[in-house]
Amino acid sequence: MEIRSTFRYARISPFKAREVTREIQGLPVSAALDLLAFTPKKAAFLIGKTLKSAIANAENNANLKPDGLVVKEAVVGEGPTLKRIMARARGSASGILKRTSHIRIVLSDEIRIETRETRRAKREQEKKAAKKEIKSETSEGAARPSGKKSAKPKQSAKTEK
Repeated sequence: MEIRSTFRYARISPFKAREVTREIQGLPVSAALDLLAFTPKKAAFLIGKTLKSAIANAENNANLKPDGLVVKEAVVGEGPTLKRIMARARGSASGILKRTSHIRIVLSDEIRIETRETRRAKREQEKKAAKKEIKSETSEGAARPSGKKSAKPKQSAKTEK
């Protein structure tokens, strides 16, 4: 079952908030809360509020325990931009864009947890398997004698003047 929580119109740039959401994606809820508590960024505080709201939704609306929940998805979308003006030299002005974002967190009670460490281990196993495969192909090629003669390009009559 999926539980959602959305924080709309958060006063932070989506670029800055995405940096933090990438870190908590795929983690168990307890680990994600710990990570957010010790991250010294404004985005971590806002995402922590949204995560706690999603946990409360899971407990009250779906009767789920927070121990078995995993952050399935943490997405930061772009909200409306507030346009402001700052006075500049000689009576001119320049624009300031105050960006907002929509933070959406989806929790799931699925058992499969894929963390950064498991993804890294999976990639390393795939690399090892690929190396073994290449090694076996090269040893097979060297062991069997080639029945074909080497094909040398024939010189054409035009080049032999």
